[in-house]
Amino acid sequence: MYGLTRGTITLLGAGVAGLLVWLATQVDNSTTGGYWAAFGLIAAAGLVMAFSQILGGWTKWGWPRMSLNVFLLAFLPVLVAAGWVVIAHQPDSNWFRAHVLNWSSDIGILGLVRDLTEYVAVLAFGVGLVFGFTFDTSGPAAYGSFGRRRRAVAIPAGGAAPPLEDQPTEREQREADREDEAAPEREAEPARTE
Repeated sequence: MYGLTRGTITLLGAGVAGLLVWLATQVDNSTTGGYWAAFGLIAAAGLVMAFSQILGGWTKWGWPRMSLNVFLLAFLPVLVAAGWVVIAHQPDSNWFRAHVLNWSSDIGILGLVRDLTEYVAVLAFGVGLVFGFTFDTSGPAAYGSFGRRRRAVAIPAGGAAPPLEDQPTEREQREADREDEAAPEREAEPARTE
């Protein structure tokens, strides 16, 4: 079932990404606004592909969350490097484009920047894709919220772990932890007589 779901969602994501790329071809990118709209759609196509893997591979059964490490160590450098080339390739000269080209010349990478402008669409797609990679699902782990040990899942005599649907969800685990914390308090209270 997992393979069927992941394959179907990947196909759906590829279809939506293809639609976004096609929409980008319908935008007149000879103006700065049209340029950013077209390459924004292409970046959105990359984001859709990354999200299709999160939705289709929902193996951890958790809510999507952003990884700060991936955002800082992967996405920001990609954004700066690809964004540098994307800005340099704008059709109309403006303050940003002029400065990026001047700085590229000053640090000796103008030839590289000009070579890469042929592949601006790929770079825009990559920015969206890497941004999507900053998200992942958080599933049942050995430790729950606030570092508390998670409740152990009983393993049958055969030694195989139970399927994911038999393991407690995050919410069930939190409720069980709250009940465990409240149990000593209930035992300590004297019985009420009416």
